[in-house]
Amino acid sequence: MKKTLTKTTALIFSLFGIILFLTGCGNNSSKPLSTKSITVGVTAGPHQQIMEQVKKIAAKHGLTINIRSFTDYNTPNSALNSGDIQASSFETGQFLKQQMADKNYKFVKAFKTVALPMGIYSNKIKNLKDLKTGAKIAVPNDATQEARALRIFQKAGVLKLKSGLGLKATKNDLAANPKKLKIYELDASQIPKQLNEFDAAAINSNFALDNNMTLKQAIAHEPLKNNAWPNYFVVKAGHQNDKVVKKIEKYYHSDAIKNYVNKEFKGALIPEW
Repeated sequence: MKKTLTKTTALIFSLFGIILFLTGCGNNSSKPLSTKSITVGVTAGPHQQIMEQVKKIAAKHGLTINIRSFTDYNTPNSALNSGDIQASSFETGQFLKQQMADKNYKFVKAFKTVALPMGIYSNKIKNLKDLKTGAKIAVPNDATQEARALRIFQKAGVLKLKSGLGLKATKNDLAANPKKLKIYELDASQIPKQLNEFDAAAINSNFALDNNMTLKQAIAHEPLKNNAWPNYFVVKAGHQNDKVVKKIEKYYHSDAIKNYVNKEFKGALIPEW
């Protein structure tokens, strides 16, 4: 009898522990984000500037947006994954997809923000066809952004990528390099500061603007209309329909923000709504 009671007691405690565990897991995964305060990660420059304007609108409606600025593309996703921030606004869908595949992040695109066409800049030539044999060019050092840059050079006819590369492509994936261009892979944020060391360099618009450069100065760039690289407001999976996310989407997609983007960035950024 005593042995039976002991087994029963142990079973009850085990079941109780399982219930507590499952309840805790459910709360952690389903609890919506606060409608009073949220921390959003951005990259320094345009994304931060725009979010500062969204923050002002949100404050008028009782929502506090805390903005954390980063200087690279990888750290914001790491911070979102760890819970240091609750959302981010800085990355393209292609970059996000690659990050989730590489690092097993469980994120989701909540809504589109702006497109920042990448440009090719040079202080030495006026046209990419003027690149001499053996010229030095710089591209971002992550595969997604590098592929993006190499496709601009490809469109100009100075090199050719192998077919079927998808989102990834590096300097090792060239099918043809008739000018024998020397391709250097650098951190995207550092390329504008080292532009004089190269004959041409691919620079993301946010980093170009940080260094007082605009697409008007670019010798080549991605399409301004129907740009294939829109950026997104991103949250952990399961939070894309939270009330606070929908509120921020409404504030971001307002005429006030669209007018601010068009006036402040003079066509270098394109509102994607």
